[in-house]
Amino acid sequence: MIKVGIIGGSGYTGGELIRLLLNHPKTEIDFVYSTTRAGKAITSSHQDLLGQTKLKFSGEVNPDVDVVFLCLGHGNSTSFLNENQFSASTKIIDLSNDFRLQADSIFNGQRFIYGLPELNKSGIQAAEAIANPGCFATTIQLALLPLAKAGLLGNDVHINAVTGSTGAGVGLSATSHFSWRNNNVSWYKPFTHQHLGEIGESLNSFGKSVGKLMFLPNRGNFTRGILATAYTKYNGSLEEAKELYNDFYKDAAFTHMSEEELHLKQVVNTNQCHIHLHKHDDLLLVTSAIDNLLKGASGQAVQNMNLMFGFPETEGLLLKAGVF
Repeated sequence: MIKVGIIGGSGYTGGELIRLLLNHPKTEIDFVYSTTRAGKAITSSHQDLLGQTKLKFSGEVNPDVDVVFLCLGHGNSTSFLNENQFSASTKIIDLSNDFRLQADSIFNGQRFIYGLPELNKSGIQAAEAIANPGCFATTIQLALLPLAKAGLLGNDVHINAVTGSTGAGVGLSATSHFSWRNNNVSWYKPFTHQHLGEIGESLNSFGKSVGKLMFLPNRGNFTRGILATAYTKYNGSLEEAKELYNDFYKDAAFTHMSEEELHLKQVVNTNQCHIHLHKHDDLLLVTSAIDNLLKGASGQAVQNMNLMFGFPETEGLLLKAGVF
């Protein structure tokens, strides 16, 4: 058993992380730190955990836990780590965007390894600190990495992706309010989304030419999940593309190729990424789908923890979707 600390446990990703770790056979939650809810029951924020835990939010941090998860708002992890020191043996998994880019990966002498297991499994296994990828970034990278490795992304790539309202976080805003979001769809941050930086670094890591990524994110009128489509010019056959993808993901625990067209319900509430390929004339259309709170955040963080501690990669993550 390893002792786990969670920083910022009252939001969506924190709640999912608590749920996963309570049911993980090799983890014990030592504390869940919150500056605003210290002393209150975990179930006061996460009513779905009623009967599963009597833990309370803590106003204190135990610096000697085996691993600590940072579930803080973007930009807040750096300030928290400056103010709170952990033991040299404590592993850190950060769910914000503070350390994802190469230019930001070294902090206080510690290197944060980019935590996409399908790309960097050996690096994660040896890491002391992890920068967990973003949700859109995970979906889009998994759709495009096989093409990037094969040097087949030299042309422009058009990407359209729609995400559920939980992607905006637990804090209420004009575009996450029920009366606005329900029966509504809209785009935001066209061609400038912050996840493009980490996507670009991963796709360029193979040293092959990568065309311009034209990414249009959309807000969906549902709570969780991301469905992304990406298309680019491709001169090979569909069978050759399928072989390329199947070979790239042959050892992936959670990324799987589908012969059928995708829908969100087959991945929501799981740590899976499903991918489908379609060829039209000289275009290859790649569709990918994940749960933004699991494979796009907390589930992938636990997957990284499993790799770091030598646990089976799927430990505590064999979750089944409910499609009805």
